[in-house]
Amino acid sequence: MKAQNTLLTQVYRHLPLFFLIVHLFSCTSTPDQPNIILCMADDQGWGDIGYYGHPVLKTPNLDEMASTALRFDHFYAAAPVCSPTRGSVMTGRNPNRFGCFSWGRMLRPQEVTIAEVLKKAGYSTGHFGKWHLGSVRKNSPVNPGASGFDEWLSAENFYDNNPVLSEKGIAVQLHGESSMIIADAALEFIKKESDSGKPFFAVVWFGSPHNPHIASEENKQLYEGQLENFKEFYGEISGIDQAMGKLRKALRKMDIHEKTVLWYCSDNGGLPKLSRTGGRKHKGSIYEGGLRVPAIMEWPGKIPAPGSVKIPCTTSDIFPTIIDILNIEQNPCLPLDGISLMPAINGKTDHRSQPIGFWQRPAKGHRMSSKNMMQNLLEEQAKGNIIGDSTLLRLDAWEIKTIYSTDSFPGHAAWLKWPWKLHRIQKGDSIHFELYNLLKDSLEIHDQFDIEIQKSAELNIELEHWMESVISSLNGEDYSKQQ
Repeated sequence: MKAQNTLLTQVYRHLPLFFLIVHLFSCTSTPDQPNIILCMADDQGWGDIGYYGHPVLKTPNLDEMASTALRFDHFYAAAPVCSPTRGSVMTGRNPNRFGCFSWGRMLRPQEVTIAEVLKKAGYSTGHFGKWHLGSVRKNSPVNPGASGFDEWLSAENFYDNNPVLSEKGIAVQLHGESSMIIADAALEFIKKESDSGKPFFAVVWFGSPHNPHIASEENKQLYEGQLENFKEFYGEISGIDQAMGKLRKALRKMDIHEKTVLWYCSDNGGLPKLSRTGGRKHKGSIYEGGLRVPAIMEWPGKIPAPGSVKIPCTTSDIFPTIIDILNIEQNPCLPLDGISLMPAINGKTDHRSQPIGFWQRPAKGHRMSSKNMMQNLLEEQAKGNIIGDSTLLRLDAWEIKTIYSTDSFPGHAAWLKWPWKLHRIQKGDSIHFELYNLLKDSLEIHDQFDIEIQKSAELNIELEHWMESVISSLNGEDYSKQQ
């Protein structure tokens, strides 16, 4: 009995050491988890930036980032308008798969978002700025909180200086330049999570340079001699640039920049009469000018830089690239349209393994003024009504009300299999095709459809097969596989 007690005493005495060893092994077996920050401008075209040679715009911070980080020279928004592209970032999927056909339409609650995936992986998650994927009111199934964000200071749509925003469903009046307000809110979250030692995921979606253009007086003064509308437009982009500069400087001051992935892009091509779109047409179009956007990725010491990725990339690639970085398995029930860009980023490939599909169905956008909706909510909450107009919660977001046919593919679609881009334009029973070699004809002027007959046929078969897959998802078949 005495020997047994002595043995137990020895075991208990060494338990602290045992648990320390277990803890050390568990820590060393878990790879470092980088912080992730996704930034996005609202309506900044491919050429609306200094480093692509704009003769007027002043974007010194983004220019410096592009010169020291990794630049994507052929980066595409998944759609030519805002809400669908933002949905593609959140899901890695073409927005038609979940019915987000145009601006003001929602992200279905059935979708699995990157915020939900990272939250499950132990990340703190925050959304700051433009949401435009559903209501930002309390109890809505399509607000940022319901989509995986722990913290959020969000707008229904674009927002201007001195905005009213939703802080986890509570309307708050803020004062200052719009882009800097959002950068400051994101940095408060970043500093808190950095101090805690927990990895964080921050989405920073600016409301500029969306119309109406209302730049700060300080930023307008940067463009003396320009017409008034250009002063406002350029001034808003300079506001984004300054906010990005503050964000990058703060990451370095906190000494977390080397363990932080910082990714910047825009949500669609540039605006008519104001932008340098870098291609045919502008926002709202499936041609190059409506889809190409600037994009930069920074992860000091982890990705080759400075440099550029030449292969076509898209906003749908952001989700799979992040889960590849973190070695997280993809949900097989929800097919992704994006691919991981890490092989291209690391210089292991110079071609894209999967074509990019675009499809703008003929569907109207849903108008929503963030300014009016948030002001109304602010006033209602002052009266004690914490929700405001409950019809704006979009409680029907789960419902799939229409079953779409695979016999017809209305609207303007395109299939990009570098360097070829096939356009399929269906209006009623009429279908028109165009084919361009973007390597030789980036402005999509010289139609090769009737010349490259074999290539046209090959790409059309692939495009229609992809569109059938999109309709299958749209009709909810992916969700039934998850049950």
